[in-house]
Amino acid sequence: MTTAIIKLIGTTNKAIDEIAKQIKSIAGTAEIKMHGPIPLPTRRIAHCTRKTPCGDGSHTYEKWELRIHKRLLVIDGSEQALRQIMRIHVPDTVKIEISLAG
Repeated sequence: MTTAIIKLIGTTNKAIDEIAKQIKSIAGTAEIKMHGPIPLPTRRIAHCTRKTPCGDGSHTYEKWELRIHKRLLVIDGSEQALRQIMRIHVPDTVKIEISLAG
């Protein structure tokens, strides 16, 4: 038995939750212990820019914000279940980090 720690990182929480739901269904069919998805703190990146590129005119600004959502899943399972998890189609907006322990 190996323990896999899966970290899902992305800009939209809907895509992350959909992948977490698929992993949870795989763990349920294989009857494996699973903890999660545990929501980790959302990182918020804010950026302000001037609207006029030359600097003349009014002092108006545009505010941009990027939010990075994270989820953590811990699975105690076999290699077969982990192979099924690795076959899940992942969109380009989501990054998956899988680390194995023991």
